[in-house]
Amino acid sequence: MIEKNALPVALELISDNQIAIAAAVEELALWVRQSGSQKIADNVRGALDTIDRNATLLQEAICSLRNAHTA
Repeated sequence: MIEKNALPVALELISDNQIAIAAAVEELALWVRQSGSQKIADNVRGALDTIDRNATLLQEAICSLRNAHTA
């Protein structure tokens, strides 16, 4: 049987992984920019902006699920 809070826990772990991957990609984008590939770095930054925007909403959804499972 799956614990009733398994979904929010799994989503939290996925969120943590997403943040870690985004940080690594940001480091690579900085290196690409310093290597002279401004356009590619800008494209990467645009994708990272999307991750940043969605991270807040994802955390709110996870909190909502956690609250629903503890109520």
